[in-house]
Amino acid sequence: MGVDGLRTFLRGHQRIALDTSIFIYQLEANPRYITLADTVFSWLERPKHEAVTSTITMTELLVPSYRDKDEHQVDEFYGLLSTYPNLRWIPPDLETADLAARLRADYRLRTPDAVQAATAIQSHATGFVTNDPAFARITEFKTAVLDHFL
Repeated sequence: MGVDGLRTFLRGHQRIALDTSIFIYQLEANPRYITLADTVFSWLERPKHEAVTSTITMTELLVPSYRDKDEHQVDEFYGLLSTYPNLRWIPPDLETADLAARLRADYRLRTPDAVQAATAIQSHATGFVTNDPAFARITEFKTAVLDHFL
């Protein structure tokens, strides 16, 4: 499948949701996934494309920097990610919490994953990009698991 398969997936959507792993691969330039992550972020920069992610993503991204007491990296992440074109950060609310609880019960997801999925659904994302195959069980959107494109 490779990059072409991921591009085909992305072409089928105007709004996607992004799991935390995609950001990690991009920020760390993970050699195994960087080409795929670059493909996602290149798609996102184009007009009429949009991605959403829960603010829980920022929580997960910042933990290592805070653990290492690296305030500079915290500032870099905020500076880059909070202004990235066509990327919306969605904070959870009570409606998201309720839907996340339902998704967690129905699909046996971990709470952070259920919040990500609920955010995607409430934001009307038709695609979800992740590297966690658990999301493929969710029927409310189509899921692209990066490992499937390697």
